[in-house]
Amino acid sequence: MSGKTKEKILTVPEVKRILERVGEENLDQFQRRALDYASKFARLDAKSSRKLVKNLVKEHALEEVEAVQIVNCMPGSIEEIRVFLAGGRKIVETKKLEDILKVLDEFRTRE
Repeated sequence: MSGKTKEKILTVPEVKRILERVGEENLDQFQRRALDYASKFARLDAKSSRKLVKNLVKEHALEEVEAVQIVNCMPGSIEEIRVFLAGGRKIVETKKLEDILKVLDEFRTRE
């Protein structure tokens, strides 16, 4: 083993799934707090959240970190989506934002 740690950006639902698999009795106080937070704020299941992230990255040309933040919050309007895209510092076409909102709405209705 090289001793290197691989980093991966996770959605809140993925964190929830990982912590649930470990089992609450095996978690320290900070992990239990993280599980509590994830349980309260996960908007999708872990599989759907990862699928949505991949869709936003591949089909809508978002950075993975942007896509994860959007999936974690599941914004309900174009104005809310704008907040996650470069902090509003770059101009994003309204059509692209509408397409992203449509995809979010599709995933929201699956739940």
